[in-house]
Amino acid sequence: MTDDTFARTFPAGFTWGTATAAYQIEGAAAEGGRTPSIWDTYAHFSGRVDRNDSGDVADDHYHRWAEDVDHLAQLGVGAYRLSISWSRVIPTGRGPLNPEGVAFYRTLLTALRERGIQPYVTLYHWDLPQELEDEGGWTVRSTAEAFADYARAVVAELGDLVKVWTTLNEPWCSAYLGYASGVHAPGRSEPAGALAAVHHLNLAHGLAALAIREVEPDARVSVTLNLHVLRAADPTSEGDLDAVRRIDALGNRAFLAPMLEGEYPADLLADTAAVTDWGFVQDGDLEIVRQPLDVLGVNYYSTTTVSAGDAAAAPEDLGVESTAADGHRPSSHSAWVGSEDVKFAAPTGPLTSMGWNQEPAGLTELLVELGKRYPGQPLMVTENGAAFEDEESVDAVGRRRVHDAARVAYLHDHVDALGAAIDAGADVRGYFAWSLLDNFEWGWGYSKRFGIIRVDYDTLERVWKDSAHWYRRLSTTGALPAVTEVDPA
Repeated sequence: MTDDTFARTFPAGFTWGTATAAYQIEGAAAEGGRTPSIWDTYAHFSGRVDRNDSGDVADDHYHRWAEDVDHLAQLGVGAYRLSISWSRVIPTGRGPLNPEGVAFYRTLLTALRERGIQPYVTLYHWDLPQELEDEGGWTVRSTAEAFADYARAVVAELGDLVKVWTTLNEPWCSAYLGYASGVHAPGRSEPAGALAAVHHLNLAHGLAALAIREVEPDARVSVTLNLHVLRAADPTSEGDLDAVRRIDALGNRAFLAPMLEGEYPADLLADTAAVTDWGFVQDGDLEIVRQPLDVLGVNYYSTTTVSAGDAAAAPEDLGVESTAADGHRPSSHSAWVGSEDVKFAAPTGPLTSMGWNQEPAGLTELLVELGKRYPGQPLMVTENGAAFEDEESVDAVGRRRVHDAARVAYLHDHVDALGAAIDAGADVRGYFAWSLLDNFEWGWGYSKRFGIIRVDYDTLERVWKDSAHWYRRLSTTGALPAVTEVDPA
């Protein structure tokens, strides 16, 4: 062992886990009563996903779940963050539950609990039933109401098995990438519709939180946000600092403020006044949206640098291709409604295969600032990880090995940064590595690999990467191993 092995330790009871999402791993797209979601429709539209990949098979987790639970148990994690496919449990988006779909999740959740792994269940990870999209999707209020009914029904069936219910994963992506830039399902480019989607997703969160606690008064409720850590290209420039403010309003405060403060920021409303009058916000909505959170989930991957732009410039001059920092493919439509003129700098320094920069200090900064802004609010890092090209080999005893030193270093440095945030007073309760498995990476298909376990997409064989061996040491000791501690023995 090296001198810095186990240099940092974490509090007793700290939660270590990994994370996945239903459409990215389950496959079995037309089995067990499941009907198409918006991602099925989007992926099957030629040219929208790299190499025309889809989640039809994905990692075949629907049939291989027992093997995947074994991997989780061997990793020694105490928790697993997964999502439920809405169209698998309620095929039309509304109405009665599908017994086959419910049985699949009950079996999976029971197996996790039997292995000592606490399920953290996300109700919505971007896979809206297509029938609801046909009625307007997140641009209409009725989708939020249907989501509350779905949450109520699922919690009534599975609530005895779930540690924490997360209402939404990254509503920023659902609203802006789905309805503004169009690079995520459902692939629409409607700026006013995107802002309506922002509100209806916020409303869906509040309605679902109420429904969950109506069924299970002691249930723990969460939401997961991908909060943007922003840098001004020139910290002395008033224009660049205002660009930071504008993107912060759209990307962060459009969700944090209504959920935790019960209001939309005045500057957000002013910045977008030419797009919409926000008339879709009805009396009493913000009281519904603001519900107590047992955990605020934070997804973090990289930082973003912005500067003031020229409103008359062409889209290609404004860095539209880099406006999302969430792995989407290029688009001529900006995700940043009302602030389309803001320029996004190309990332610099060592980059992941997604083209994202690596800045662990940004995670420390984000967690500490959240702790100061919302004292007493427990936090968890619900996604953090990196896509890199992996190197396969066979060791001296014939075992397949996958070497991913860059991913090990990324995880090490970000977990260390999380520890620094705790040292600075942030109330961080857990960390979930993204992702357990290589999987369908949305618009990039299967071309980008985030998993700590490699999936051979020809055979669907699972092979532990060095990062999985390293993460097992972390999760079983609660102490940060050196980057060299990847021996599978």
